Amino acid sequence: MAESKKYEISVAAETQYVPEQSDPAGGRYVFAYTITIRNTGNIPAQLISRHWIITDAQSQVQEVKGLGVVGHQPLLKPGESFEYTSGCALPTPVGTMRGSYRMVAEDGTQFDAPIPEFTLAMPRVLH
Repeated sequence: MAESKKYEISVAAETQYVPEQSDPAGGRYVFAYTITIRNTGNIPAQLISRHWIITDAQSQVQEVKGLGVVGHQPLLKPGESFEYTSGCALPTPVGTMRGSYRMVAEDGTQFDAPIPEFTLAMPRVLH
């Protein structure tokens, strides 16, 4: 069994601006993001915790750490995926999110699944 393929998780994000919860005049921009976490390795693994690094257009960084995601700590068998939607409010119309999920494999090995950076942007702000 190839060790490199044993502990592998892919993470994909889709984002959406939420105008009804935003207040641009007051400096509040709300975004929803849907994350799909897929076990692309060959051993079951459970998501234990999350670590987000959120950066706004003023380069202000906020770190968020916590157990699970939206109240869940999903156990993913090889080939299985878990999808959830959450949100983020920023003081600027553009920002980024990135981070990692702490996973524990069935054999007890802990590893981090990187969350590739994605952009949060109010429509028509970026060209």
